[in-house]
Amino acid sequence: QVQLVESGGGLVQAGGSLRLSCAASGRVFSFNIWGWYRQAPGKQRELVAIFTSGGSTNYADSVKGRFTISRDNAKNTVYLQMNTLKPEDTAVYYCNAEVRPSSSLTRYIYWGQGTQVTVSS
Repeated sequence: QVQLVESGGGLVQAGGSLRLSCAASGRVFSFNIWGWYRQAPGKQRELVAIFTSGGSTNYADSVKGRFTISRDNAKNTVYLQMNTLKPEDTAVYYCNAEVRPSSSLTRYIYWGQGTQVTVSS
């Protein structure tokens, strides 16, 4: 079992910045996919930024150039630096990981509990 715990959300004015963190604990051999999704009220959950299995990054078009995903493998933590925030970035942000708990190829998908980001205009 793996737990993902997000932190760093809050209220910020438009144009401001926030840094989200997601710390993973438990049995982790490797991360296959690791990143961030968000869900705004009345909308579907959408991808924000992820590390793919090959180690590259994918970003939603709406956040390219403003958000940066990074990771600290030693701490089993992934970050999302969000700059130049806009009111439309307001959402609950969820950490997501596809984890291999051992050297076998079996993978499990985990979600964090979510952290609220509110951007005021």
